[in-house]
Amino acid sequence: MTPPDRLRALLAEPGFVTMPAVWDGLSAKLAAAAGFRTAFLSGSCVAASRLGGPDLDLISFGEMFDSFTMVRNAAPETLVLADGDHGYGNAMNVQRTVRAYGRAGAAAILIEDKITPRELTAAGKPCLPREEARMKIRAAVEAAKESGILILARTDCRPTQGIDEAVARIEAFAAEGADIFLLDSPQDEAEMRRAVEATGGRPSFSVLSPGGARATPTAAEAAALGFKIGTFPTGMLSPAAAGMKAGLAALQAGKSESESALPPAELRATLGYGDYDAAAKRFRLA
Repeated sequence: MTPPDRLRALLAEPGFVTMPAVWDGLSAKLAAAAGFRTAFLSGSCVAASRLGGPDLDLISFGEMFDSFTMVRNAAPETLVLADGDHGYGNAMNVQRTVRAYGRAGAAAILIEDKITPRELTAAGKPCLPREEARMKIRAAVEAAKESGILILARTDCRPTQGIDEAVARIEAFAAEGADIFLLDSPQDEAEMRRAVEATGGRPSFSVLSPGGARATPTAAEAAALGFKIGTFPTGMLSPAAAGMKAGLAALQAGKSESESALPPAELRATLGYGDYDAAAKRFRLA
């Protein structure tokens, strides 16, 4: 089965799908080792790791695609939802983006309706007119036929245009044939329920990490509201940053490592030194 087919089968199973956010080979490998079958290649996490900065549309298609390659190589069995952002341009750019990720083995790709380039402010999320956004989703769905990759249609218009417009966009994206849906920045449970109902029974996606001006349900609450998938954008990123800060503080204090550091043997095992030796043994000269 292809990755998109495997994801479709997973979404057809009962239960809520918890999807950690990853950004490179190590984060993807750790998530797979922990037993997660899916992962979200998060634009915010990639921006943090590659730029050391915020997710404000500064990451390019090439940088995101390179990060996807790292994730795919480190965890080839993981079903990856790629963050395609706004498709990096118009409807034709969207098609190029969708086809590239589909050919590379992504199971699904997120396409959103924000305007690019964004205004020179970190506040607000101005969005395309509804019909222009609809055409981008139409282009994505058409391009997805080549590989079968699933299209996650996201609307960011709730903060600037209100919940009625956001729901109308979800309905329009569903009519175009999108597979999964995301309402960004819902304000309460009532809005989340409206968004779920607007999909016509197709899977809804929820952001579950705390932070930001949005309602943030727990995984159990999201499942009860009708969501099928939930991701945690800061679930690994925030502890990773905390761990690096702790390590630097330990060095500044004259210590060799922080109390939270992995023992050397565990770190080597996590990184796969033993796996390398086992795989290389066949090629050693006697």
